[in-house]
Amino acid sequence: MQLSVVVPTLNGRDQLSACLDRLTAAAPEAELVVVNGPSADGTTGMVRDREDVDVLVEVSARTVNVARNAGIEVASGDVIAFVSDDLRIEDGWRRAIVDGLTEAPVVTGPTHRTVPGGVTTESAETRAIAARDVTYFSGSNVAFEADVLDDLDGFDEYLETGGARDAAHRLAGMDLGVTWQPEMSVRCEYEADGGRTHRDWGWKYRALSYRLVKNYGLRPTVIRRTAAHAVRDALSAARDVVGGDAQPTEWFGTGRDVLSGIATGSSDGFVARRRDRAESRNPHGISKRADRAVARYDWRGTESTPE
Repeated sequence: MQLSVVVPTLNGRDQLSACLDRLTAAAPEAELVVVNGPSADGTTGMVRDREDVDVLVEVSARTVNVARNAGIEVASGDVIAFVSDDLRIEDGWRRAIVDGLTEAPVVTGPTHRTVPGGVTTESAETRAIAARDVTYFSGSNVAFEADVLDDLDGFDEYLETGGARDAAHRLAGMDLGVTWQPEMSVRCEYEADGGRTHRDWGWKYRALSYRLVKNYGLRPTVIRRTAAHAVRDALSAARDVVGGDAQPTEWFGTGRDVLSGIATGSSDGFVARRRDRAESRNPHGISKRADRAVARYDWRGTESTPE
């Protein structure tokens, strides 16, 4: 197995450095591909000064799915993994990929997060949707056979969030399995500051509606799942208002964003479904554009070559 590891990054120089240090120590034979951009914290210089990175790709877009696809385009391995720049692979990560690929062409595992009083972890998440068994995976810790990424045409660049979940639906539609390996674990050493995190409700529901309509069409299952998500979030937001953690105007604004996101995502998902009737269901994939990279520096036996 020739493993390539794609690490997307944006203004995360210090955490990226720690991520690369760990990848080099635990998977020294892997090809390391960093997709940067557009960072303004000296990431480019730090990466170019390292001896363990094989390819650095600079992109102008800030979306992670564009970065992932740019990494796929230059990776040369027959297995391509994705690791977030704020994570560190743990012992056994590479071995778990090898073992997992004997069971399915896509392998994923848990993220261990440091929290006050201990460490949290995750378990496999599978849902039955419209006669499909969908196994979700984190785009921050997953490995694919390269041929599978070709079949998927990479990630859907329409999506600013939820690209990995969309790919999981498409894999299920192509009868391609995802296996869960507990030993394919990564660790997040960066604790949250305890503050409230702003959530883009419009994009959450735009992405949810888009990927469901694109992959399954306008069917009752899609409507029920979208409505169930909206009701749960509405009740949660209402509890915040009652508890004094949010204002009523904020609750109404969230509702407006949710409805707008559902309408836009459903419309765009319907158009996308009609545009790409193939199993891959990816009208915004790798093959659809050729201008992702602003510059590329390749140290695989060649001089650095900005493009």
